[in-house]
Amino acid sequence: MPSAKQILRAERRARRRQIALARDLAADGEAMAQHLEPLLDELGIGAGDAVTAYEPIPGEPDIRPVCRVLAARGARVLVPITLASYDLDWADLADPGRTPLGLDAHAPCRLLLVPGLSVDHTGARIGQAGGCYDRSLPLADRRSPRVVILHPEEILVEPMPTDPWDQRVDGVLSAAGLAWLDTSR
Repeated sequence: MPSAKQILRAERRARRRQIALARDLAADGEAMAQHLEPLLDELGIGAGDAVTAYEPIPGEPDIRPVCRVLAARGARVLVPITLASYDLDWADLADPGRTPLGLDAHAPCRLLLVPGLSVDHTGARIGQAGGCYDRSLPLADRRSPRVVILHPEEILVEPMPTDPWDQRVDGVLSAAGLAWLDTSR
């Protein structure tokens, strides 16, 4: 019998397909880049700093404009390489060969932009399954904000089911803006 989390994940995947068809993903990506700029200014992210991001799969919010803004500031953008073990190695987005940098290469990152399917007001995030980010986020500096990238319709009012190993996020970035969640950092 599927768990509550598995059922929710299946529902959120189906809903994401509907959302992605109804949205202008390119315009949303540009809006997210604009909404992120004040946080980048506040954190002083620029040359020499590193930030995690990811390469979007179909249906996900288009984070490429965000990555362009980061690169224009001189920040190094690290993207995950999912290993067979579901651990995440990291590579520099500017490296076309995606040379692996190590499981803890993201440890010094000043901002962690992560994918997800949904988030609730407590920062509980549901991803694609496998626990990749739940294993990887503890290796990063806890002072660095963790922000999930979502479509505006993917922020849930009701609390999500969680497991003890689930890593919470601090905020959510969508085309509607950047919102901080009720987390106890």
